[in-house]
Amino acid sequence: MGNALFIVWRESVEAILVISILYAWIGARGDGRIGVRHLWAGVGGGLVLAGVLALAMLGLSSQLAGDALELFQAAIVILAAGLITHMVLWMRAHGRYMKRELEAGLARAAENAGGLSVALLAAIAVGREGAETVLFLYGLGLEQSGVALNAMLAGAGIGFVLALLTAWLIQRGAHWLPQRVFFRASELVLLLLAAGLLVAGVERLINLEWLPPLLEPVWDSSALLDDGGTLGGIASAFAGYRSQPSLMALCAWGGYWLLVAGLGRLQRRRAA
Repeated sequence: MGNALFIVWRESVEAILVISILYAWIGARGDGRIGVRHLWAGVGGGLVLAGVLALAMLGLSSQLAGDALELFQAAIVILAAGLITHMVLWMRAHGRYMKRELEAGLARAAENAGGLSVALLAAIAVGREGAETVLFLYGLGLEQSGVALNAMLAGAGIGFVLALLTAWLIQRGAHWLPQRVFFRASELVLLLLAAGLLVAGVERLINLEWLPPLLEPVWDSSALLDDGGTLGGIASAFAGYRSQPSLMALCAWGGYWLLVAGLGRLQRRRAA
């Protein structure tokens, strides 16, 4: 439940912030040529795009069986991990200047496309965040069933409500929740979630014999923290913890963090 709540919360906050920036820009422009109707048309289009992706994935998975289905699900889980990482790095590079860049781009596009520019930008923002959320939830849902799956869906709903509150607080300029602090704190949790998804995907490939386990298990820490228990299950879902990990899974987990550190350092050098 917690990981679904966090993902929906973070993804929704980004989309809501973009929509609120567009809404404020339309109000400040006030020339009547570009209206709120264009904004909501774009939001609706983005939601439709995300819904089409969800139906396409469900339809495709229903046509697969056996190893083909397992391979498809492993690919979705690994893709979700990659998208989370890309989102974090993109926001780290552009988040500070997002409002200024968005307004400047809008001003240029509005001269040529008018209201269509706002509709397209809203559709892209909502569609991108919605599509990423669909992929993330689908990847998480593959590990759940029954009551746990219902709890995950409930967490997604709570996450959206919290996102509305968080976006409102950020827009109001609450001193106890600055935008920079919010994004930095959530980045770490998102990267931990991505690492957990990557480990789950690698383990699916090991089960399919597409990857060798190399050594299994490397250790057994179930006496200290069993990943089948409550606390161990949380650590497993949020960070990829395994009480009896294979060497391949450990290599994937460690390699992921080395890659993130390397990309972060490269990003800082370019910014400097």
